[in-house]
Amino acid sequence: MDFYCYAVTAPGLRNLAAHELEALGVLPADLTAVSTHPDPGGVSFRADLSGLYRANLRLRTASRVLVRLGNFFYARTFTELRIAASRLAWERFLAPGQAVEIRVTCHKSKLYHSDAVAERIAIAIAERLGQPSPIQKFQGEEEQNPPQLILARLVDDRMTISIDSSGALLHRRGYRLATGKAPLRETLAAAMLMSCGWDGSIPLIDPFCGSGTIPIEAALMALGIPPGIKRRFAFMDWPGFDEAAWQAVCAEAAKSEKTKPPIIQASDRDAGAIRIAQENAERAGVAEYIQFANQAVSAIQPPAQRGWIITNPPYGERVSANKDLRNLYAQFGNVLRADCPGWQVGILCSDPSLLGQTRLALDTTTRMINGGLSVILAKGKIAKTE
Repeated sequence: MDFYCYAVTAPGLRNLAAHELEALGVLPADLTAVSTHPDPGGVSFRADLSGLYRANLRLRTASRVLVRLGNFFYARTFTELRIAASRLAWERFLAPGQAVEIRVTCHKSKLYHSDAVAERIAIAIAERLGQPSPIQKFQGEEEQNPPQLILARLVDDRMTISIDSSGALLHRRGYRLATGKAPLRETLAAAMLMSCGWDGSIPLIDPFCGSGTIPIEAALMALGIPPGIKRRFAFMDWPGFDEAAWQAVCAEAAKSEKTKPPIIQASDRDAGAIRIAQENAERAGVAEYIQFANQAVSAIQPPAQRGWIITNPPYGERVSANKDLRNLYAQFGNVLRADCPGWQVGILCSDPSLLGQTRLALDTTTRMINGGLSVILAKGKIAKTE
């Protein structure tokens, strides 16, 4: 039986997730509809049980994978909502009495009280399963028995109910227990690499590596290691969880793993950040494939083979008052022109004026969101110093 699914993404990452799904064989090859009718929140797709497992295990840019349980039924009254919701196949995803968290949003609908809508959905679950499900809130990553997340969206009196198959957000790979200042989400780091076109075959340098997210994600990509291999998923607690199918999906992924990535260099002038990055890389199982160094950007020593500089330098909203940042970006540009001519560069930054300090020819049309802040992924080829 197929599932109607939805891969939730952060703003700017939708098309990347769509291409990932296509590569996994769970999305039609023709992506015309993706670009013609954009939904900035994510990508709809259809998959069997193994396809659902595969999407959770291997998607690098999605935040979570939802399964549509009830799609677009009308709910103009609470009675209409309860009756329709009680007809849904809750038993496929919930055991009787299993704890749930119900998140509701209402827009332009007669039923506008989200708590009341959640209450009726809980009643419908109890009617279907014969036992009430305790309502709980997700307490954190270390919770032993987290509640099953249910998302309900009511727009123009039409209800969509979804079951979260992922559990903790998919950027929680399981390796980053410690972070430095302004940590970059793993999904965004992977998106930077993909958007730049880095395919894991040529060298990569991150001279502002912080807690190591970009080089670690690069090593995982180059080695073909699934991002979700070290974590649990909500679907593992479903009554219909198929352990054999899950193991087959993991075995399939293992066959695509590689043994030798290109040179990956990661450096930072903060010794504490390098220590954290190395610890994170150890947990991810890729520390031996990354060359870490505690050094300033001016000390980078690129390999002979040209590749990519992909990095997330420091930036802030009040940069006009911070001369040090302007100097840092100017120095960064000077170093790249002197030491990395012919290389490609990708820089994540929130302020065009800082990017201008590098004096590099950069394409600034790619926009993303980092920590709620609109940022630019500026890309270009590094010219020689004249």
